[in-house]
Amino acid sequence: MIVINGENLIVGRAATFAAKKALLGETINIVNCEKMYLTGSKEYLFKEGKRRRDQGTWSKGPIYFRMPDRFVRRIIRGMLPHKTARGKDAFARVMCYVGVPEKYKNEKMITLDNASIKNIPNLRYLSVEELTKHLGAK
Repeated sequence: MIVINGENLIVGRAATFAAKKALLGETINIVNCEKMYLTGSKEYLFKEGKRRRDQGTWSKGPIYFRMPDRFVRRIIRGMLPHKTARGKDAFARVMCYVGVPEKYKNEKMITLDNASIKNIPNLRYLSVEELTKHLGAK
């Protein structure tokens, strides 16, 4: 079991790591999802998030979530072959959490140095919490 601390990590880079490990049979738990970051301009991320949220219908989809943990999990699903049995099993092994749950407080958490927000040279990024609040999360 791998517990990843999502604080100050870029969502896409952390998601690729989680997807690869899940396909190899590892159980992945990502905590502090609301403190992860998306790269890009604020205006573009707000506009794209709103467009994706408004497309489709509630009954047929596609469904993009407002809550930070589900939002990050949906990004990971996009990196898995989720329509195959292997992909469904891998996706079931990935869980995301807002904050740190009690059962993971004493676990050893890893952070991914290559996915840190401090490694990007530009200043255009937005936290998942800020984006999901814009989309209507509580």
